[in-house]
Amino acid sequence: MVRGKTQMKRIENATSRQVTFSKRRSGLLKKAYELSVLCDAEVAVMVFSPTGKLYDFSSNSR
Repeated sequence: MVRGKTQMKRIENATSRQVTFSKRRSGLLKKAYELSVLCDAEVAVMVFSPTGKLYDFSSNSR
């Protein structure tokens, strides 16, 4: 089973856009954590929501 390519465009429905933002944000922060652990890399991610709220992740340097 293969997924089709998703067309990249703004999601018009505000509720759907917020749900997608939350899911993708958490996925991105999880991937950043995994990268820092698996590769022993220093990683920093900053994400600003449409309302201006800051979400961040940074790995601890040793």
